[in-house]
Amino acid sequence: MKKILLFLAVMLLYITQSYSQATFNTGGIKVDVSEYGRIRIATTDGTKQLERASILVGTSPTDVFDYTNDANTLDDFVLVTNPLKSDFEIYGSVDNTYSDLPPNVIVKHNVYGWNNGEYTIVRFNIKNNETDPLTTTLAGLDIIPSLNDDYGFDSVSYLSTEGVIRFHKGNEVNMGMKLLSSTLTSLYSFEWYDSYSVDTDYWTWMNHGSLQALYASTTADGPVTITSQGSVTLAPGESFNVYYALALGADQTAMLANITAAVTKYEALIVGVAKVAPSANELSLGQNSPNPFKHSTTISYQLPDDGLVSLKVYNTVGTEVADLVNSNQTKGTHSIQYNGNDLPDGMYYYTLRFNGQVKSNKMFLNK
Repeated sequence: MKKILLFLAVMLLYITQSYSQATFNTGGIKVDVSEYGRIRIATTDGTKQLERASILVGTSPTDVFDYTNDANTLDDFVLVTNPLKSDFEIYGSVDNTYSDLPPNVIVKHNVYGWNNGEYTIVRFNIKNNETDPLTTTLAGLDIIPSLNDDYGFDSVSYLSTEGVIRFHKGNEVNMGMKLLSSTLTSLYSFEWYDSYSVDTDYWTWMNHGSLQALYASTTADGPVTITSQGSVTLAPGESFNVYYALALGADQTAMLANITAAVTKYEALIVGVAKVAPSANELSLGQNSPNPFKHSTTISYQLPDDGLVSLKVYNTVGTEVADLVNSNQTKGTHSIQYNGNDLPDGMYYYTLRFNGQVKSNKMFLNK
């Protein structure tokens, strides 16, 4: 029974005080990331609302990286001193060396918080550490809620208009999660049971292929929720980012307001901290804005000289989906607006070629 886990968690906390663990309290939410990448959130008084959210990376029905069976700490989880992108930040990373089973991935975690914010943003950077391409890479979360520090009889709803997964029970605190960097393609919940962490089952849940509108827990064990986004292809050494917002609120309205605040912070995050302007003699390709975008986005770039310019958009399997520029242009700054209405949601690459140089960035379409 899951209640046993509470006792075990207390014992493990006592035994493993020296293990990798970091915590921050924004004044609106308490966030804890511990050994192997377990993310936990609570209200500021320490009342737990999320037992665990952890990354899933699947590449085949028998190869799914998960917290229980595979994750081993690579970089200790620590509180970042003087973070540049937020008021609080936790960093750490995990790999598959606990099991040495595929997929061989490295997952870096950056968990961001802001003063008095009742939300956090988690970035997972997933890197292919194998010598061969990972042609069908799914990323998602394994989520165990514990609303008001208790399990069972809570509900998981998908709010399609807002794109938010809502965890709720009666008049208790609401918890919300939103995939920010891509489109949620699968959402599936089931009643917790011992040893559910099996690769073939994870793969089935991650490929559920629809967004379960409502799951109502009927036992004291409560739900487990599995999410996933569309698959990507990763060359050896290549990585991609997955961003989720997690928020609390006294009710649905308050929770959604905090999710909205997190989205605003995310939009600032992906632009990044201010950078030194590139030299006029350098080729540069800016991050598209907005990103993610619903319909159209602007791509800017700088040319160090006059010459032939190529700017194209590709999907994750390398197929060209748009030819934006193929002409001679003058030295200086240029920009072009791209409309993605004819494309499905997901991640795309835009690539600039000039005078033998190539620069590429990722962008996310989320209608």
